[in-house]
Formats: sequence, C-alpha cells, structure tokens
Amino acid sequence: MASGVLSISPADGESVSADQIARLVADLCPAADYRGKRLLIIVPDATRTAPVDVVFKALHAHLASETRSFDVMVALGTHPPMPEEAICERLGISHAERASRYCDVQLLNHEWDNPAALTSVGTIPAEEIRALSGGLFAMDVAVRVNRRLFDYDQLLIVGPVFPHEVVGFSGGNKYLFPGVSGPEVLNFFHWLGAVVTNPMIIGNKWTPVRQVVDRAASMVRVPKLCICLVVRGAELAGAFAGPPEAAWDEASELSRHLHITRKEKPFHTILSCAPRMYDDIWTGGKCMYKLEPVLADGGELIIFAPHIDRVSATHGALIESIGYHCRDYFLKQWDLFKDVPWGVLAHSTHVRGIGTFEDGVERCRARVTLATRIPAEQCAAINLGYRDPDSIDPQDFAGSENEGILLVPKAGEMLYQLSEPPPWARGGESDATHRSSS
Repeated sequence: MASGVLSISPADGESVSADQIARLVADLCPAADYRGKRLLIIVPDATRTAPVDVVFKALHAHLASETRSFDVMVALGTHPPMPEEAICERLGISHAERASRYCDVQLLNHEWDNPAALTSVGTIPAEEIRALSGGLFAMDVAVRVNRRLFDYDQLLIVGPVFPHEVVGFSGGNKYLFPGVSGPEVLNFFHWLGAVVTNPMIIGNKWTPVRQVVDRAASMVRVPKLCICLVVRGAELAGAFAGPPEAAWDEASELSRHLHITRKEKPFHTILSCAPRMYDDIWTGGKCMYKLEPVLADGGELIIFAPHIDRVSATHGALIESIGYHCRDYFLKQWDLFKDVPWGVLAHSTHVRGIGTFEDGVERCRARVTLATRIPAEQCAAINLGYRDPDSIDPQDFAGSENEGILLVPKAGEMLYQLSEPPPWARGGESDATHRSSS
C-alpha cells in the first residue's frame, strides 16, 4: 500500500476476480467503522465501461447490514437521467432482487439543471484560477454540488479511469465534478480544456483541468473514498482504492499503459465505430476525441453509428444553433458566443478538432463525417459531413493500415497517439491560447 492506496493489479494479463474485489472492499471499509453511518455510493452512468456491478454488490454484501442508509447516486454530469430499470442494470440487479435484497437502497439521479437540488460550497477566487489554469483564465468560479451529498457521513466513488479529452484521464474526483456538480464549474473547466485543446490534454495526467477538479472536490467537506477501476476489454485489469486523488493517481498509470495505442504514421481515413452505449453525438463525440491525434492533415474521420439519430438529448438545440467549429472560431468572435454555455462550446470544438479562423474564414485541419441517422441536411447545418450509414460495411476498412486507413471497431475509450506527435500536438499547455494550425 502506497499513499493510503490499496491496489490489485495482477501480472501476466490476469484479471481481478470478484473475490479479490470483496477482500479489497473489506480492507478499505472495515464494517465496524460504518455501523450506523449513512453511506452514498457514486457511480457513472452506462456510458462508461467497467464492472461497477461487481463492486456495488461487494460493498452491499459487506456494509448494508451495518449502515443506517446505503444509497446510490448516478454521476450524470449533464447526461439524461437514467430510469430505475437502467440503474438496476448498471448495478447488476434483477427486478426480483430490487424488490427483495436491495429494496432499501435509494437509487438517485444527479440533477445538474435543478437549482433546488444544488447547494453552494464556495467560490474558487480569480487569482487561484489564474494559478491553476497556468494564466489562461482569471475569474471567480462558483462551486455547487448536489445537496444530497451532505445527507451522508461517507461518500464512496466507484468508477473507471480512461484517457479523457477534457481532464487528461477520467476518474477520481471527476465523478464529483462534473458528475454531481452544478453547471458553473462544469462549464468553466470544460472550456478551459477546450482552450488548451484536446490533443494537448488527453492522456496527460496533471493538466490544468485536473487541478481545478481536485481543488473543487476539496471544498466538499464530506469524507470521501474512491475505488478506481481499470479495464482491459471486458475484464478488470486493476482496482485502486483509497483517497480519490491518490487512488486516481495510481489507476491512471495503469490506464496509460493499457489504454493508449501508439501508431507510427497518421491515417487519411478513420472509421470510428461508436458502441451502442453512446446514443447521441454528445456522448459519441468520444469517437473523434480519442482518434484526433492520429488523423492526418486533410484526412477524414467517420463516426459510424447507425443507431444514433440525434445530436444531443440535453443540449441539441444549443449545439444546432452554433454548429461544430474549431476553438479559434469561438475565441476570435468571443462577443458572439461568450453567453453560450461553455461546456457546449467545448463539445463543439472537441468534435470538430484543431483549426484556425482568420479573416472570417475557418479552416479545420481535417474533416469529420457522421454516418448516423442524422439527415444529410442537418449534418451540413451543423458543419459536419454526411455519409449514408447503410452504404458502409466496416469490414471494407479492415486490414488497410498500410494504405492509411484505420478501422476502430469499438471507439471512444482507447486513445490513439502517434509515436512522434505532430507540431500541433506538442508544447506546453500555458501557450495553448496562441496555438493553431493551418
């Protein structure tokens, strides 16, 4: 154990078993310490791959009979709420089990857009934001979280760690911010990450955004523990448990090893296949984020998702009003866009990728095309390309890497990077506001 972290990370490609998780839970949370306590488990929604169900069941078996309350909150960020049936599926609970063994567990959705569901925990002052952001911003940032957190004696975060376009690596305190936070800090740090740019953030650990997330989490004065999960395909490759910052630190090292694929040359065509857990472009945009670093200048990335028929369940009207554009399109017309929620602006730039905006002309480094059920005219209106998904057979793209064509059958979680980063993906984060590419 290092830095208060309990870890399981089998060698030789073996997977973590349910029995090992049960022992980890018992060591992390001695049952006597939870007698009469109110415990809230915070978990991701279905857009994150991890055996959350195995950990939840181990925690429930070990602690539910001791605690005064044992509840679950889904860290939605701004994703749509999950019906109870979907939450039960996420936790591996059948209808019969819900009615019997788990009937006392409250299943809660975070409500990011309901002011009555939120409470203030303070403000990060402008000078501190200046230091945390490397001088990119200097503004007060209000910090609000779900008020229900303060009904509990202990918070326990359970979720996976992957490379992430906004924060560098997901997990840890990110399940608090933006998972169960108000919109202010969410919008701020998403735009901070967008200004630094996805290629300069993703796969890096100690980013300005991570600093902001951890600072905001320190303002939530409820004891916190975290079980960070690192998957290898469908299997659990490692589990790290302890204080959120330390557990995430160790888990992200394993994620860096397992979740980054290196390529020697960029690809002029990438077919990025979205799994069904992404049901709109708001979530399916990850199929661009994780592959932009290996997309050649002038190339085309195709998000292949025949099951997707909408831009966003939550933010669709806003995204359709501004379209998808590079960062500089917004920065150089800031008075026109500064009042649009910054998280929406960030999503737009992350999907569209690196580009420039000079003399009223936007030039993006590469093309992004949707092969979804979103109609061609709607794709054109939001500044993205269109392909008929029924005209695409993914196998036609297979086995052609030597010809500059890459097929990614399940995109969105594995990060692809070049062994030698291109000029537009190099350099320090502090100069990101001055960077662009023709």
